[in-house]
Amino acid sequence: METARATMRDVAAAAGVSPSLVSFVLNDAPGQTIPEATRARVREAAERLGYAPHGVARALREGAARIVLLDTAGLPHGPSLEAFTQGLGLELAAHDHSLLVHSAGRDDLERAVRAIVPRAVVDLAGLYASGAGEHEDGGWADGLQAHAAVQMRHLLDAGHRGVAIALPAEPGEEAAPLVQRRADQLAAVARDARVGTVVLPVAAEAAAAAAALVALRGSHPGITAVAAFDDATALAVLAAMRRCGLEAPRDLAVMGFDATEAAGLWDPGLTTVEIDAAAYGRRAGRLALGLAPDPADVPRVRVVVRGSA
Repeated sequence: METARATMRDVAAAAGVSPSLVSFVLNDAPGQTIPEATRARVREAAERLGYAPHGVARALREGAARIVLLDTAGLPHGPSLEAFTQGLGLELAAHDHSLLVHSAGRDDLERAVRAIVPRAVVDLAGLYASGAGEHEDGGWADGLQAHAAVQMRHLLDAGHRGVAIALPAEPGEEAAPLVQRRADQLAAVARDARVGTVVLPVAAEAAAAAAALVALRGSHPGITAVAAFDDATALAVLAAMRRCGLEAPRDLAVMGFDATEAAGLWDPGLTTVEIDAAAYGRRAGRLALGLAPDPADVPRVRVVVRGSA
């Protein structure tokens, strides 16, 4: 049986750094201030594991097609992903490169890379593949945990000491790792504040979502707020509350994530987190080309406060 080839993620895990830093070291990316001891640790881990750069890394060194491939397979579509893609594309265009978005599924990614031989791959979807660790959370997702903290802390600062984490009941195989990652991050922020959390699975069918909400309130009467995976999940919670004769924020404060247009159409309007994903896209574009991020281009995050929380 053929032994599985070591990946950049394997090297990153062995060296205790991020995959992007591994890429910087092994490709001698300019503009990076990386301690020599860290560089040595990365090179030693790569040699020990027998890491051989795949076609994408070769394309980066050889300067093949002036195309960067963005993989988004399984990621939920929304304002953040759209803005990230636009920011990435504009940054690449400024450096005479083109962006190609791949969303056909993880099994098709290698075939696409072989066919196109891009300059680099921004593997956004792969950051949340099964088995991925927190140390691999690079690029745009480098700020995901911080954004989860903003969402949870807004509720904690309002005095809530029992928070339900609302997740899609059936997110799908490819999206499931991202959903679980967000749940773990929200729970960690609450745990640091010594606040208890419980998961609320939100079904797509209204009656089932309402039944889950009733069961939650019966088994956890101390829950006073809901932090949802995204705006769609938060709006489903608000719809379930209305079906049960509950009001937000009187009975439960509800907070979304990703600042969709629909968030402002509900009554009461949905409080949510807005991500400066375009800035993360621009940063990812520069990193993909081996350029240092623009220090003046700092992504921001803000809470859009409305009546639900």
